[in-house]
Amino acid sequence: MTNRHAVVVGAGIGGLTAAVALHRRGWHVTVCERSPEPPVTGAGIGLAPNALRALDAVGVDVSRAIGGAVPAAMGVRRPDGRWLTRTGTADMAARYGTAPLAVPRRALTAALSAVLPPPALRYGTAVTGVDGAEGRPTVRTAAGPDLPADLVVAADGIHSPLRRAHFPAHPGLHYLGETAWRTIVDAPDLRIPAMSETWGPGARFGVTPLVDGRYYLYATAVVPPGTRFADPRTELRQRFGSWHEPVPALLDRVGRLDAADVLRNDLYDLAAPLPSLHHGRIAWLGDAAHAMAPNLGQGGCQAIEDAVVLAHLLPAGERCAGGDGAVVAALAAYTAARRARTDAVRLRARRVGRLGVLHNPVVVAVRDLALRATPARLALRGMDDLFNGFRLPA
Repeated sequence: MTNRHAVVVGAGIGGLTAAVALHRRGWHVTVCERSPEPPVTGAGIGLAPNALRALDAVGVDVSRAIGGAVPAAMGVRRPDGRWLTRTGTADMAARYGTAPLAVPRRALTAALSAVLPPPALRYGTAVTGVDGAEGRPTVRTAAGPDLPADLVVAADGIHSPLRRAHFPAHPGLHYLGETAWRTIVDAPDLRIPAMSETWGPGARFGVTPLVDGRYYLYATAVVPPGTRFADPRTELRQRFGSWHEPVPALLDRVGRLDAADVLRNDLYDLAAPLPSLHHGRIAWLGDAAHAMAPNLGQGGCQAIEDAVVLAHLLPAGERCAGGDGAVVAALAAYTAARRARTDAVRLRARRVGRLGVLHNPVVVAVRDLALRATPARLALRGMDDLFNGFRLPA
């Protein structure tokens, strides 16, 4: 008797976490990724306590696989360097059981891939559609052959072709008014102890120490969608070179990179929630299901939660473990378990982003005053629903 077969469309963090979680449950897993090989460049990802707890539930110890060094503090600053709010990561660990980790995306995807049997990963395999989603689905690929499946996991990203195909009436994506640059630099001499985000008029700059000693940098600016820049390194220097240290010193390191090592993307979230996170035997997760602004650092974290909850609700991989109806029932339970939480996080991330891109000097001053007046313990308590919000359904 063969085990149930899941085809995961997309080998990002959400897709790979789903593949690992299903593999642990005894499913036969195939991951189809359109890119010809694993990413060789990329940015970082912050793993908040909720994501670390979810990964632990499927036996993935990130600190053992990648490293466990954490910054001493995290907070928000002004362009002149003054802190508006700051919280010690030791306080976070005491409240939530673990401190957040910031890791290179490439290292995390490699750690997740290492759990899977090598034949499970099929790079250079673009999925062109899914037939028979309401019965026994068949996944069509550009290279062939077609793949029969008991379950399809649509982890095909923010522009999800499967979402567009199966929810044609959905309004799609909503431009958030900003573009973002991301990169990773080596700067061991700077010894930056804190994770920070600096808010200026209509622009932000983030610095995150990674567990491997490098720094993940990101920046945003309010621009019309589709704006093009000749050289991202020059653009960053012009926009942020006069801000507080260590921003100029870090931009010097950015200037030594190849231009291709600085990623830039306009920022979008989903304009409205999907009516359901499943259709027939297709389940959507991560950006494909609920693309959100990066302002809370929860996009990847919610994808990880999705993947772990989905695998937890599904029957075990052995075909004798529940009939065919068990998979369909599990997908309905998945929508019920995840839709409200992920949409609440999506809307909250959008609201936070509006604070970060204010232009008017008077409004900015009021915002900064409110941030400075909020005690750190109250600001931390406001994250309880995010960081303590991961639950495995009964």
